[in-house]
Amino acid sequence: MPDKLPRGWVKTTLGEVCAPVATLQPSSTPSDEFTYFDIGGIDNETNRIAETKTVTGREAPSRARQVARTGDILFSTVRTYLKKIARIDRDYPNPVASTGFTVIRAAEGVSSQFLFFRVLSEDFLQPLHALQSGSSYPAVRDKDVFAQPIPLPPSREQERIVAKLDALLSRVAAGEAAARRALERLKRYRAAVLHAAVTGELTRDWRKTHKPDETGAQLLKRLLQERRALWEEAELKRLHAAGKPPKDDKWKRRYLEPELPKPNSLPKLPRGWASVSIDQLGWTSGYGTSVKCTYEAKGPAVLRIPNIRNRELDFADLKFATNSKDVSEEDFVTPGDLLLIRTNGSVDLIGRAAIAIATPQRKCSFASYLIRFRLVGDESLWSWVSLTWGSDVLRLAIRSRAATTAGQYNVSLSGLADLPLPLPPLAEQEVIVREVESRLMAADRLVATLNRQLDRARTTRQSLLREAFAGKLIPQDPKDEPASVLLERIRAAREAEATKPKAKRMPKPKSTIVRRSLLEV
Repeated sequence: MPDKLPRGWVKTTLGEVCAPVATLQPSSTPSDEFTYFDIGGIDNETNRIAETKTVTGREAPSRARQVARTGDILFSTVRTYLKKIARIDRDYPNPVASTGFTVIRAAEGVSSQFLFFRVLSEDFLQPLHALQSGSSYPAVRDKDVFAQPIPLPPSREQERIVAKLDALLSRVAAGEAAARRALERLKRYRAAVLHAAVTGELTRDWRKTHKPDETGAQLLKRLLQERRALWEEAELKRLHAAGKPPKDDKWKRRYLEPELPKPNSLPKLPRGWASVSIDQLGWTSGYGTSVKCTYEAKGPAVLRIPNIRNRELDFADLKFATNSKDVSEEDFVTPGDLLLIRTNGSVDLIGRAAIAIATPQRKCSFASYLIRFRLVGDESLWSWVSLTWGSDVLRLAIRSRAATTAGQYNVSLSGLADLPLPLPPLAEQEVIVREVESRLMAADRLVATLNRQLDRARTTRQSLLREAFAGKLIPQDPKDEPASVLLERIRAAREAEATKPKAKRMPKPKSTIVRRSLLEV
């Protein structure tokens, strides 16, 4: 908020310009129907209500307590940085809101739309981010929200500000909507390219004129031999390190044959291709470390979910182990490591993966909510697996294997072992990877451009809001009633309401108990 406000404005708090909101227990009227607003129904990109639920009082969740109405602002107190904020802009039958919202109701003479724009501004939100508490569901309290300072212009100026912001922000919103539509089309294009790649459609004409020296089945046989050799090398090293060098070859019997791919789980494959399980391609696998990590610690870096982006490892946002002793040399990521997300509250993130094609610039372990498969082969095979893993064919298969517990989705090593992947001949893999990278490179450049446009739109929106709440968006009218008079009127109305005598409850009639003898009964 600016230090100096325009003439006629006052500094106050959100709570000072809001009316009280009643609460109820829908279960007290079990047969009545209610429109229920929950945090999950808010679209935080458009800040609109995307979904409501019609429930009876009997079905209503216990958090459905706040009696809402048209014009109310629903402000999610959980993870305020997600900006789950919306305004009820039309009539709903018997609306009730979750207690996860602060329901903001403008007092008489205060524009609800003006308050809505105010709570969307970063100047309002930033102080609240710092007040969040709780590890699982960081949140602020209602009183924290209502205690936030706001600049209050005269009533008529509020209306003029809202009209100007509506006009300007509608243009920004139109540009954002166009950019998002283009991003959605590019997403579908990407999915179509990957689908054509993993089903062989992309190289159908290539196969008519080329006959590889090695089929997919022959390649698989060679990869399985390499798998066993890598395991034996690692096992022999482990035995020597433990001071137990083998005297014969009996230790080799401990080798576990990999799971075979689940049959008939892939679309019909082209001639010369094979079906292979991820267990056959990974000579070892395991979960990550549970060591505590912080940004300030001095131990090795630990890769987390944010470090897996667009089928690549992103090293921009790293946390570090607080205890180096809890991270062994075998934990460090090396070329050929496939890291995938095994647990998350979003099913879309489950199974998302990235492959380390080259050696990371710094030593990195990985967190316990990731799974690692160490792949056989070389960069050509790893690039093919990475491409395949991002396709809809694999995404649907992984999603079907995800179990859900307490709102968390999970996949396990055993649940993924027989996950089938298509395996073309090596020569065809290289052709497909080159073709896909060529097609997606132009799409990626356009995606980057559109994301920059969205960033500029967000910056423009915040700039307009700052101008509006500094009184610089429109000229002031000296004839307007000062906001101080409006504020005094709101306070007087609140005090008058507080001094009203409360309606007396009707006394319960005393029951008269007539006792009769057992013989009479």
